[in-house]
Amino acid sequence: MGVPVIGCGCAVCTSTDPRNHRTRTSALLQTGAETILIDAGPDFRTQALTAGLHRLDAVLLTHAHFDHVAGLDDMRPLCYTGCVPIYGDAHTLADVGERFAYAFKEASVGSSRPDLELRPFAAPFAVGTTSVRPFAVQHGTWMITGYRIGGLGYITDANHLPPESCDLLGGLDVLVLNALRYKPHPTHYTVAQALEVVAALRPRQAFFVHMTHDIEHVTASRQLPAGVAFAYDGLEVTVTP
Repeated sequence: MGVPVIGCGCAVCTSTDPRNHRTRTSALLQTGAETILIDAGPDFRTQALTAGLHRLDAVLLTHAHFDHVAGLDDMRPLCYTGCVPIYGDAHTLADVGERFAYAFKEASVGSSRPDLELRPFAAPFAVGTTSVRPFAVQHGTWMITGYRIGGLGYITDANHLPPESCDLLGGLDVLVLNALRYKPHPTHYTVAQALEVVAALRPRQAFFVHMTHDIEHVTASRQLPAGVAFAYDGLEVTVTP
């Protein structure tokens, strides 16, 4: 839901610490040659303006829940110079094609619909010179997608990693992983469960994302081991390939 939560007066939602103001989870990758977005939630417009985004070479979708795809329509200005490819598994792209059906029909003259191309993957693929390796992630009863790009592993909305996915995540420089809250949840890792994943995969650094207002940044950060941190809006990280 983002933080602050609408109508909530808790200490985190009323905090003046900008690290407790959380838009919906997304990541922008600058690889040198390519600019790649992972997920485009309902806060995409604000995020893009804040980041000074001028172009996109591709969007990688983890799944089709609203908080990960609702911003696709706001990509219209980024499509003026050409179509933006949207990558995801077949199920995700089928949902996107249905939800944003108007974007994939023949446009009328003067239409400003987003010019998007759905590109389902069945194996590792490349965006320009950047190799992308998708892998399966369990999100409750859904199987969604995580991504490995060089030394980066990106996982959101997970509550279990299949063994074959864990095998693809050795030797990471940076792991981005969801850690929703402290209390158990049927479709997301708790902070404790996320720490177990970090201990098993042993990345050089790990950053937790997709936190609710149960997480107060400063207090919660003190409880994390070395090499693990809660991410915040605007955080920039350099990843070794």
